[in-house]
Amino acid sequence: MSNDDDAPRPAAPFQIGQPPDLLSVAELEARIAALRQEIARLEAAVRAKQAASAAAESFFRK
Repeated sequence: MSNDDDAPRPAAPFQIGQPPDLLSVAELEARIAALRQEIARLEAAVRAKQAASAAAESFFRK
């Protein structure tokens, strides 16, 4: 029986903290764009969790 949680995850195209010396301007810009997208995704997740938490708190305070 296969479990999706046990499946290996694809490797990230880059690691945080890698030296940028050997990267081209285009590669650096691509990484910046990818990181901005990830930041936006994570900020949306934070907002959703905060909204759910606030809704639960409001419900249980009544």
